[in-house]
Amino acid sequence: MPLVIFLLMFIIGSATEKLCPIRDSIDVLEGEYFFLCFPELRQECSQKAEYTRNWYKENAGEQKLIKETHRIVSQKDFLEFWPAELSDSGNYSLIHSNEKENFTLKKWTLNVLERNKSSCFNKNHLTTEIKNAGSGHSLKCSDLSVNANDSIKWYKDCKNYQNKTERELDFKTLTVQHSGIYTCKILITHAGKIFYSTSTIRLIVEEAVPEAVTLEIVGLDEEVETQIGKEEVLNCTGFLGYYMREDASLYWSVNQMFPEKCSGISENEPSICEEEFKKLRIGDKFYVTSLLWIKKVTDEDLHRNFTCMLQADEGMRIKIVKLKKGNTQDLPMHIFTTGMVLAVVFLCVAVVAVVVCVTFRVDFVLFYRNMCRRDDTVGDGKEYDAFVSYLKDCVSPNEEEREFALNILPMILEENFGYKLCIFERDVSAGGAVVDDIHSFIDKSRRLIIILSQNYISDRAVYELESGLHKALVERKTKIILIEYRPISDYNFLPESLSLLPSQRVVKWKKDKSLPVNSRFWKNLRYLMPAKPTKSNTKGRYNNLDMGSEGVQPWTGGCDFNAVL
Repeated sequence: MPLVIFLLMFIIGSATEKLCPIRDSIDVLEGEYFFLCFPELRQECSQKAEYTRNWYKENAGEQKLIKETHRIVSQKDFLEFWPAELSDSGNYSLIHSNEKENFTLKKWTLNVLERNKSSCFNKNHLTTEIKNAGSGHSLKCSDLSVNANDSIKWYKDCKNYQNKTERELDFKTLTVQHSGIYTCKILITHAGKIFYSTSTIRLIVEEAVPEAVTLEIVGLDEEVETQIGKEEVLNCTGFLGYYMREDASLYWSVNQMFPEKCSGISENEPSICEEEFKKLRIGDKFYVTSLLWIKKVTDEDLHRNFTCMLQADEGMRIKIVKLKKGNTQDLPMHIFTTGMVLAVVFLCVAVVAVVVCVTFRVDFVLFYRNMCRRDDTVGDGKEYDAFVSYLKDCVSPNEEEREFALNILPMILEENFGYKLCIFERDVSAGGAVVDDIHSFIDKSRRLIIILSQNYISDRAVYELESGLHKALVERKTKIILIEYRPISDYNFLPESLSLLPSQRVVKWKKDKSLPVNSRFWKNLRYLMPAKPTKSNTKGRYNNLDMGSEGVQPWTGGCDFNAVL
């Protein structure tokens, strides 16, 4: 007889499972409304069997009948908690009985979790859904409510999400920016009081896995302008795809002859040598790169073919680089000749002049640019002189970097020297795809200025650095300027591929000493920026803020703690 009743209940329960979910182990947050239930039998079956139903909780190994209180209400097939408390954790059962026998319809294990007072959810009380970008998806609110018209609110990362009040949160097309923790809150009115229940879903949206691609050498055959006697470094980079190929190798040949490997000792270095190729990863793409060093360019080198070869199991790709004599020089020839004559006649004066030139080379270059009104930005198709990348995480222990990036840097470079900077928070309109915007604005900029600190690495900062490395190392379109805002003992927190840059320059900020417009800091920074005619107002000082003991006014912006995931 009990088996027949159980089968009948199972069939009926399946038909009503949406209204009364059947679960074995249940987690619920303290202070929230919750209920246990079992599908109701048809009335005629219940009358024939003449059974009664009672709710029990296991206590010290014994089943004890649950007595109703103002907080725990038993309604035949439902056991409601208004609300659940930590002491409610335990094993529950619903027993069907008559005068002759008892039959346990269902058992539950209820675990009441302690509420996280600093957040709108408990990390142990959520489910995770992983979806691919580009597809549609819906997040469903739990059915732990009494009435179908109960008030519902949705939250993302503990902030009200677009005033959504539906039971299902629909996304027509998922993007990576939709990733986050979504909480559905149901408000329930009972006995003149308002209770609520919540369900939380962690949504992870992943970029679609790209299809396999054929390996290739980055860039076409090219000619490099040079001068006789000048040192040249030829860089060749091969694209492997979206995983590291162990069978791939990259090497150079000079007129079908393989050059020697560079030893690292300048005295014993051959005139032309090749460095060991290196494998690197930029973003989700994998590359191999190799450098060919030409110590001094000769006339013979102008007639040679320098061939880069990328080889793997499926075949070989080649790229040919040729050298040609350029028509431009850094200085006019008559100035260089006069200097040599004066150096012979006045040796001591020449030695002093060399020392001065080395010490003040930056000042000379800036003076030369101003005198000639040199402008390297004309006709290059770029919109900005530099894209500024800095730490954007609002939980940074030091907000002075943000003040430096948003106020001091643009005020000096833009208002005093006529440069045009791209600062994401200031110049990019909200609402776009962040990843696409960053890539686009770096591509429109002649330089990438990175304000370094030990806290620099964050999700967006990492992407900006990787995009800049791709432009500088692979596409050779954008040059990188590093600003060390505070002393850094080592650079291990930066990507290893940064060491592959042919010339790595770091400009160091020294608080009050660097504030004057004519300080060494601003001169070094202008030296690394593209040549551009400057304004006449270059004798001022940044005096618009109270610098305080550290030389910079503290950042006054704020951030919502609950907005940090």
